[in-house]
Amino acid sequence: MQGFHDVRFPLGVSFGATGGPERRNEIVQLSSGREKRNQRLSRSRRSYDAGTGVRSLEDLYDVLAFFEARRGSLHAFRFRDPFDWKSCAPHETPTAFDQVLGVGDGAKARFALVKTYGEGEDAYERAITRPVADSVLVAVAGEEKAISADYSVDPETGEVVFAAGAVPAAGEAVTAGFLFDVPVRFDTERLSASVTAFRAGQIPSIPLVEVL
Repeated sequence: MQGFHDVRFPLGVSFGATGGPERRNEIVQLSSGREKRNQRLSRSRRSYDAGTGVRSLEDLYDVLAFFEARRGSLHAFRFRDPFDWKSCAPHETPTAFDQVLGVGDGAKARFALVKTYGEGEDAYERAITRPVADSVLVAVAGEEKAISADYSVDPETGEVVFAAGAVPAAGEAVTAGFLFDVPVRFDTERLSASVTAFRAGQIPSIPLVEVL
């Protein structure tokens, strides 16, 4: 990803942020009164306002320093979505069996991390490109594998890469569990803050948008 800084937005601020996924659909009402609905984007895109997570002047300073270091909207970075940051449910602990990544063919060594929402034909697979590397747990055919010895995580793509002697055999299911961040950038060229207003309880807006 061009212009990406592999650093995380201040964690304490992110857990007070608001936001979530957005879909782009086109809805046309026909003369019969029926609707025709078209999906404009195949993937959802997340946006957040981190201003609601700023609770002190120290938080505000941390965000301002982070904004300057990213040169505003120029460089993307990691953001911890306060609502969705695990391969499992928020109250659970990730295991190597949470998400199905694919099935081995005896030659394929790279498997992209995904998180599936829903079930059956309507399920949506979300690509996970920024996992927390040391959190990734992997299993093949129901047997948990050892990181470093059997597999590694590509820091550029987030893919699971199996070692030469540990490539999944044909028909073996590959599963994984992990923590992850969202690649985002600032969706503004300026941050406007007032110490007087902040002390009076007014929170500055800090818009962030996912980089696909």
